[in-house]
Order: sequence, then C-alpha cells, then structure tokens
Amino acid sequence: MNVHVASGRVLLAVALAGQIVSAAARGAEPLFSQAEHITPEAAASIDRGLAYLAGCQVGDGSFATSGSGRNVAVVALCGMAFLAAGSTPGRGDYGKNIDAAIDFLLDSTAETGLIAGPEGVARGPMYGQGFAALFLAEAHGMSDHPELRDKLSAAIDLIVAAQNREGGWRYTPQPLDADLSVTVCQVMALRAARNAGIAVPKETIDRSIEYVRRCQNEDGGFRYMLAEGPTVSGFARTAAGLVALNNAGVYQGEDVERGLDYLQRYMPQQQDAESQAYYFYGQYYAVQAMWHAGGRRWGAWYPAIRDQLVARQADDGSWLDAVGRQYGTAMACIILQTPNNYLPILQR
Repeated sequence: MNVHVASGRVLLAVALAGQIVSAAARGAEPLFSQAEHITPEAAASIDRGLAYLAGCQVGDGSFATSGSGRNVAVVALCGMAFLAAGSTPGRGDYGKNIDAAIDFLLDSTAETGLIAGPEGVARGPMYGQGFAALFLAEAHGMSDHPELRDKLSAAIDLIVAAQNREGGWRYTPQPLDADLSVTVCQVMALRAARNAGIAVPKETIDRSIEYVRRCQNEDGGFRYMLAEGPTVSGFARTAAGLVALNNAGVYQGEDVERGLDYLQRYMPQQQDAESQAYYFYGQYYAVQAMWHAGGRRWGAWYPAIRDQLVARQADDGSWLDAVGRQYGTAMACIILQTPNNYLPILQR
C-alpha cells in the first residue's frame, strides 16, 4: 500500500466520523461505512471502469481523438472519477491521468474564462463550463499547476456574470433564459470554487436558491424551466434540483423532503434502467441527493444503484451511454465511489 492510499484511508475515517456526528446532531441516522457499501464485486467493477478510462486517454489529456471524449464536460467527469478513487494530481494510481485532464481543460480555457473545446460549443458550452470548473475547483487545492487558480477564477467570474434575471443559467454565457439542468452544473461549480477559497457573491447563490425553489411542483418533483419546456416533474431534473439546493447550502426543509419523497418513486431496480431517459445523468445527481440525506434513504438507495450498475457493466469495463462510453463509465465510477468520500464537493 502506498503512502497516498494509506493517508487517504485515514482521512476517510475522519470524514466518516464527522458525518456520523453531523447526522446525529440533526436527528438523522448515521451514514453507513464504506466497507458496508462498496462490496468486493463493486470494488472490482470500479477498478475495471477506471482502467478502461485510463486506457482511453490520449496525449493531449482528452479521452478520444474525436467525439464526446474530447468534450470538456466528459474530460472533467473522467478526472472526477479518478479523484473519487483517492488519486490526486501527480499522486496515486491515476495522478498522471488527472494532471493530463487538468492540462487539457486549461488549454481549452479562453481569456474570457469560457472552458470549451470544439466538441462542446455546438451543444451548449455552459454544460461544459459547469462540469469543467467543478473538476478544476476540486483539484485546485491538490495541484501546483501555475495557471490553475487564475483560469479557474476567470471561469467562475464568467459563471457569475451569466446568471439570468430569474437566478438560473442556460446553454450560453449570455444571461437570457434558464433551465434547471444547466443551473445545477453552475451551482456545483460555484460551491466547489468557494470551498477552494475563490470568492463567490452571496447574492448569486441566494438568487439560485430562489430559482430552484420556484422550479418545484406541487408533487415535490421539479420542472425543467419556469415558463417554457416541460413543466411536469421528472426523475432526473428532481435529482438535479435537490443537488442544486444542497450545494447552495439547503440540506433540510419541506422542499427537500418533498423532493426526496418524489425521488423514492424511482428506486433503482424497481425501474427499468434501459427505459430511463438520461439514466447516468439522473443517477449521478440522485446518489448525491441521497448521500446528503443520509440515514435510511441513503442506506436503501446506494446498494440498489450499486448492484444495478455492476450488472450493467460491459466486458471491457465500460458502461454504454448514448453520449459515449467514456461519459457513461465516468458517471458510473463516480456513483459507485460515492461512499469513498474523497471528493470535496460531497463532504459536508
């Protein structure tokens, strides 16, 4: 066992102990331990998934020579999957892979702060902006890259400036309309940046909370937009709405409980995964919402999604998604490794 992994486990034990105290203080049941949740089968599945991603990475730090593997959001998610395993920039089994992903994203950052490669602009650059800024912020305190802080600060400034009058964000950096799916990406990036010591205006966060709350329907679920688009509740956008609230500092309250009750209708293995739209996207946010909820909700949700993902893994270690195998595999690895608690964004 190398020193990094050993120290990571010590930090994990301390973090979990703190979560048990935190849960008890607010009247919730404590979270289960890592050992109780990451089974040997899940651990083997994670190892094969991470090895698949590492094998896909090319010389410039992206994860393909063309297509979605060069999208900054996918590169960032792959980097997050490696961080979630306990590696850090330059250290651990995937330290070099993390460094290469950081380099690719910094090379894709314009003077304006926009993080967008040619594969992502046409699809709406603010998705990539949110995921990329989140990963860079998570890596910030562990990396000595000389450009990282300045470029991350510029990226966060762009996010702040792109918030529209409703309090949300949309596909482009112009503050025009807003939707919940893009908004959650920006809120997570802002939370991670604040955790890294980068200034984020309180007004920006307050307005985002107001926007997300206005997107909640009577049934506890969340709609896509306030005025246009689907106004009915849905699983993926409800999970996103809850995580947006959590990352804005809202962990308790009637709106959170109603949203969690709505999510419970979509318990993994009670739903046909093949028929779910945006399966990995929805489960990525749902597992975070249940992690923050803790107690019985987390104790029931994680084993269900864990077993479902392990059963769906391909022989080469990947998970298939319409966006691409790198995307599906990164999302699956992040979900499966949630109990590790290595990602700063998940720590209370």
